[in-house]
Amino acid sequence: MASNGMEFAVIQTGGKQYKVSVGESLTIEKILGSFKVGDKITFDKVLLVDNGKDTTIGTPYISGAKVEATLSEIGRAAKVLVVKYKQKSRYLKRNGHRQPFFKVKIDSLK
Repeated sequence: MASNGMEFAVIQTGGKQYKVSVGESLTIEKILGSFKVGDKITFDKVLLVDNGKDTTIGTPYISGAKVEATLSEIGRAAKVLVVKYKQKSRYLKRNGHRQPFFKVKIDSLK
């Protein structure tokens, strides 16, 4: 498929929906399983495909449609501090959290 910059799809992964097009990089939630940098990932939960002329909408997913991507980075986001505090009672709890993520580069829409 030749990409003319107008072609895009909407996929669902990690409980979120993303609008993707070929050549684009995006950060998604970590996927269960053992993956390493350079692995190919296939997203089969495609909700919508638009090629510039006609649009296909799934109910809820489009059967046979898939988006292929390459895993380019595995990491964790910046630390978020969680603070629980009650005034006048000497109660203070601090907790940090770093959300894991995958950075993927979209290769093709099929």
